[in-house]
Amino acid sequence: MTPQELTQQVKYAGQWIPALETEMARIVVGQKYLVEGLLTGLLANGHILLEGVPGLAKTLTVRTLAACIDTGFQRIQFTPDLLPADLIGTLIYNPRSGEFTTKHGPLFSNLILADEINRAPAKVQSALLEAMQERQVTIGESTYPLPDPFLVLATQNPLEQEGTYQLPEAQLDRFMLKLKVGYPTKAEERKILDAMATSAPLPEVSAVVSPQHILSARAIVNEIYIDDRVKDYIVDIVWATREPARFKLSLDGMIRYGASPRATISLALAARARAFIAGRGYITPQDVKSAGPDVLRHRIIVSYEAEAQEITSETVIEKIFAELPVP
Repeated sequence: MTPQELTQQVKYAGQWIPALETEMARIVVGQKYLVEGLLTGLLANGHILLEGVPGLAKTLTVRTLAACIDTGFQRIQFTPDLLPADLIGTLIYNPRSGEFTTKHGPLFSNLILADEINRAPAKVQSALLEAMQERQVTIGESTYPLPDPFLVLATQNPLEQEGTYQLPEAQLDRFMLKLKVGYPTKAEERKILDAMATSAPLPEVSAVVSPQHILSARAIVNEIYIDDRVKDYIVDIVWATREPARFKLSLDGMIRYGASPRATISLALAARARAFIAGRGYITPQDVKSAGPDVLRHRIIVSYEAEAQEITSETVIEKIFAELPVP
């Protein structure tokens, strides 16, 4: 299939996107970057981590997205006393029959809002690993598949905040995207004041898209054309996080761990999803550049030396994209 034919298919299959954005805009003011990031994860079948200080509408945006999709939704509030069984379920003993029965936890749904995920200790966060990677859960001796689509949308407060735990690297790597949610503009904040400064409940949103629409769109996202030069560019970006000297980047001793091969796959998928949202059947280097920071920022661990010089993973990513030749 030619890129032109793919573009026609993309435009037809993506007709629900403007309706979804319009419906979400009834509740969520501004936050264009956040909404586009959520759509990217939804189309690329990748879990999303939202980071920002409290009060930036992270939870509201995810709940609104779930309401706009005619599918299952579960919100799990992460707290320091949460147990793994509270997420995945457990075996319950029946003394009359002498048998164990399985009780499924809230993970057995389609869209999971893991609210303030870094307020629970590592053992609870680790309970999500199998669910996020294999889309299945093991309870006792049995393994249960999770429904399709299955997407974890997690919110977290910055680590400087009180009562937060560091997420394990193994779990961070399973999030396709990490979106950094910032403050609204002054004009947007004025709109928020006009819309929200009331004790009346928020208006209801309508479901405008079905899971079948999303699964059909994902099948087309997987077909979006990537030129060989763009594929090489994606691999070069990820390799530059591991061996910057090979690409003549002055980052010696600044990176402790670079991005994994999972980042290469995620970057290609996220770029394809961006092309789909833009109504194209092929990806451009700009799609890779716009998806790159969200895919890489949580996968690059800087060295102690870099931390001492206040160099963050964001600084490293900016340098890579600024200095690496674009095809």
